[in-house]
Amino acid sequence: QVQLVESGGGLVQAGGSLSLSCAASGNIFGINVMGWYRQAPGKQRELVATAAGGGRTNYADSVKGRFTISRDNAKNTVYLQMNSLKPEDTAVYYCNIHIIGWPQTYDYWGQGTQVTVSS
Repeated sequence: QVQLVESGGGLVQAGGSLSLSCAASGNIFGINVMGWYRQAPGKQRELVATAAGGGRTNYADSVKGRFTISRDNAKNTVYLQMNSLKPEDTAVYYCNIHIIGWPQTYDYWGQGTQVTVSS
């Protein structure tokens, strides 16, 4: 089992910044990718950004140039710096760790943290 503890989030005006962090603990093994997803009311959960252990990152087009994901492998922690926030960024943000085992993969999720951007 893997536990994910998120922190950060909150309320900010449009154009402002927020940061999120997520610490993973437990049975973390092998190759893994940590990332952030979000879910706005009435919408499906969508990818925001991911970071592999080797440093490769991936971003949703909607956040490129505004959000930065980073991770500290020694601490099994992933961060998301969100700048130039827009009202459409309002959502519950979920931390995820995707562990590539064999013969199966494992996905664990944090409890979610609310990000609200006012116009």
